[in-house]
Amino acid sequence: MTSLRVRRGGAEAPVVLLLHGLGATSDVWDGVVVALGDRAWVAPDLPGHGGSHPLPQYTFSATAEAVADLVDPADTVIIGHSFGGVVGLHLASRPGVRAVVGLGIKVAWTPDELARAAKLAAREPARFDTRDEAVARHLRVAGLDGLVDVDHPAVTAGVVEEDGRWRPALDPRAFGVGEPGVAALLAAASVPVVLARGQHDALVSSADLLELAPNAVDLPGLGHNAHVEDPAAVAALVTRF
Repeated sequence: MTSLRVRRGGAEAPVVLLLHGLGATSDVWDGVVVALGDRAWVAPDLPGHGGSHPLPQYTFSATAEAVADLVDPADTVIIGHSFGGVVGLHLASRPGVRAVVGLGIKVAWTPDELARAAKLAAREPARFDTRDEAVARHLRVAGLDGLVDVDHPAVTAGVVEEDGRWRPALDPRAFGVGEPGVAALLAAASVPVVLARGQHDALVSSADLLELAPNAVDLPGLGHNAHVEDPAAVAALVTRF
């Protein structure tokens, strides 16, 4: 079983399971947690991210299995961002899951994009002489440039020191998960699913989402990391359930 860094809080049902995107950590949900008020929540660092141990091999289903025990069998709403959104869709049929919100999921992939991701997965982890250099790489990979400062918990958890050098905590092999197959996951879901995106998200278009889900939501004025930019708007997607 993969050892995970997991944070929890709140008390009111349903439990909100928060799954971050590729390269990030659970700390990116801090604003959403505040907006949820007394709602119970649980937020892991996904395997190979932050303080969580890596997987032997990365697939969406293996990542979902690693966090499946965090689903409250009594009552859970899942919200996942990007990579974490696909993981959430894999959990949609778990007992206790009431609904899934997928935010900023890139649903359309070209062969070239998949090849570039596979190439990134084959690289050795980047190591730097200074923390600042590692932080800059982490912010770029997680899409957090300009959204959080260098002392934000999402940054602190996103870099590690080893033998006097620094690197992003992300295991680059996680880039190799492959095409997410969102259409098939939506067809298999037995609970309500909402797909959402920031209006200015360059990774997924409104047309992409509407092709799969007629109830897809555009969040005005926001980008790919909408949950960091406007936590209250994203929390509202969850509280509708």
